[in-house]
Amino acid sequence: MTQKTNTFDGRRWHDMGGTAAGPVPTDQHDFALWEKRVDALMVIASSKGHFTVDGLRRVLEDMGPEAFETMTYYERWIASINQNLIEAGIYTTAELAQRMTEVAARGATYGEAASG
Repeated sequence: MTQKTNTFDGRRWHDMGGTAAGPVPTDQHDFALWEKRVDALMVIASSKGHFTVDGLRRVLEDMGPEAFETMTYYERWIASINQNLIEAGIYTTAELAQRMTEVAARGATYGEAASG
């Protein structure tokens, strides 16, 4: 399998160490509930041995530069966690689709889901 590389020095696109990327935001923010849940899912699933840090990183790196330009940090993480859980046989894409349909039917917001 051929790795896509940066034309300047042979590094893959995601390896930005030492390159100019602009200022790093240092302001703090509270995490959204779904972001906290992604973090909890990662901790629980990895502690049960469903995947490793290396497995998570492999999926993140294979997403390509468009994912890093269009997805948030936690959107990329949940995509990686999901792919690793599918690869581990925890659930299938069909099972995931069914559950997503059930969740969507609850309502677009936590408030709608709680009252519905």
